[in-house]
Amino acid sequence: MSEPDAPTAVPSPAVPSPAVPRAPVVPAQQASVRVHEPRRGDCPWCGSTRLRNRLRTGDLRRHRPGRFTVDACRECGHTFQNPRLTAEGLAFHRRTARGAPRDTVTDHVLALRDAPRRRRATARAMLRFGEPESWLDVGTGHGRFPDTAREFFPYTAFDGTDLTARVERARVLGRVEEAHIGALTDPRLLARVAARYDVVSLLHHLEHTTDPRAELRAALDALRPGGHLLIETLNPDSAFAALFGSRWLSYDQPRRLHLLPPRNLRAELEALGCTIVTTRSTTRSTTRSTVRSGTSRSGHRSLYVPYDLAGAAALTLSQALPAPDAPWRAIPPTPFQQQARAVLLRAGAPLVAIAALTDLALAPVLRLTPFANAYRIIARKPPH
Repeated sequence: MSEPDAPTAVPSPAVPSPAVPRAPVVPAQQASVRVHEPRRGDCPWCGSTRLRNRLRTGDLRRHRPGRFTVDACRECGHTFQNPRLTAEGLAFHRRTARGAPRDTVTDHVLALRDAPRRRRATARAMLRFGEPESWLDVGTGHGRFPDTAREFFPYTAFDGTDLTARVERARVLGRVEEAHIGALTDPRLLARVAARYDVVSLLHHLEHTTDPRAELRAALDALRPGGHLLIETLNPDSAFAALFGSRWLSYDQPRRLHLLPPRNLRAELEALGCTIVTTRSTTRSTTRSTVRSGTSRSGHRSLYVPYDLAGAAALTLSQALPAPDAPWRAIPPTPFQQQARAVLLRAGAPLVAIAALTDLALAPVLRLTPFANAYRIIARKPPH
């Protein structure tokens, strides 16, 4: 399961004199071709030119420089970053920079997505298909999901892929048996895993990829005939997306590149020859009896990751306070501003905690409503 970087303690950098501006140590700003690709005028999913803007925002979570735009297709609903970051821009915004500010409150809220209870619920969804011989978790990070899933599938061999060396650490810890560093779409990596697995999981992974379609095809190539593809991803149709705008934590700009509506993902999997085998679902168009039973023709199961209220509270609090110090700021904040931010963040933490408890309490209900913010699809690869 793709995971946010764990918060790390970073020594406070020395505060230079305000009279001596610091040279920024970052790529060029948004206008530079080094950071952004050219803006596209069509939808990367269906090709329609009928686009609308959903939001323009900065990096609200890590306070890195730049402005980012998220557009949506009026035809298919696909939501995407436009213009998209280049490979250099993605590397900058995803890596941990020494001295970079981290809002621990927001990081802890985001970590709720990977809570053990949620990992167990995801693993249990595969119990009815029997115990697989082999399972590949794509974007596994530290390997926490395979470690949890082994509680339900003790005889399954779990392997993992990740863009970083975290997966190698997961192998050393015994969470995965084989560690593959790189993108699943890399032909060299795909050649090593082709047709080897009974289950391939893409858990909150597609939204981070530059080409979700290519990722789906690669995942199917890694499956044996008749194997199962387990996908969990964010739902751009969530009512909280419209309600909170840039404060909807699931946007997490600029690190999330694509948000796929359930109907698009289902149609793509069916076009690739898969059979959708998920049995429980709710959507905006479901009837009252459907909501009660949890079943629908949509072929996906709606989920609620319990962090929307807490995430909006944490981001609003962070933005209302003096900006934190950062290596790319030409003039650092004064010691008073830094101290004020630290004190007010601690003072506001109980409000975020209350919002988090409300999220947890309402999660069983919210997943049955238009406020559901994620969904799960299980698809079976053709047997031949």
